[in-house]
Order: sequence, then structure tokens, then C-alpha cells
Amino acid sequence: MKEIMAIIRMNRMNETKLALAQAGIGAITATGRVMGRGKGLVDFKVLKAAEEGNEYAVSLLGDGPRLIPKRMLMIAVSDDKVQDAVAAIVKTNQTGKPGDGKIFVLPCLDSYRVRTGEHGDKVLQ
Repeated sequence: MKEIMAIIRMNRMNETKLALAQAGIGAITATGRVMGRGKGLVDFKVLKAAEEGNEYAVSLLGDGPRLIPKRMLMIAVSDDKVQDAVAAIVKTNQTGKPGDGKIFVLPCLDSYRVRTGEHGDKVLQ
């Protein structure tokens, strides 16, 4: 079992949910808004347009110390679904421009369904 943590652009959430559902992954947890940045610095002259979803503006972000709003997804999947989930996220979010996001695949030791007390991979089904 693995946990996939994905950080994506705010405006790609709906397409990502649909792509994951089509890949057979229906259960996800998403935070409303996280703040961060990659290696590049941010120019706030174009940040407003970037926050509104203008991908060209996102690609122009340059020098500046501020953080950019993103969405963070947490998805628990069985080992055999990891590549399907990662592929769906990449396909939906890859523009080839800076700021497309990051995906981290982490070990998940166990999971529990609170309602029944079940645990392990059957919780994911």
C-alpha cells in the first residue's frame, strides 16, 4: 500500500479528479489551498494572472520570495494502482511549463476503516 501526495495547480483539480476516477481511483483527500514554490522565484507582477489560472503567466513567474497557491492531494492506493494514479495525475497536469507540480509516492504501513475497524488493503476497496 502506498500514499501518493500530489501538489498541483489550483485550476487543474476538477480534471485531476475525473482522470483519477477514470483510472479506477475514486477516493482522494484534497486540501483547499496550500502555499509553496519550487526552485524558481516568484514575480508578483504576474502572480495575480497565475492565480486566475493563466498558464502563460505561471510560466513567466520570476524573481521574488513569495509562495504560490496550489492544491495538495493525498491518495492511498494498493501497490498495483500506483502507476495508474501517477500516470493520471501527470497526464492531466503536465503542461511542460514551470509550476506543473510534484508527486511523491510514500510507503503506507496500514490503514483502518473507523466505522468497522477493518484494516489493510481491503479498506481501500
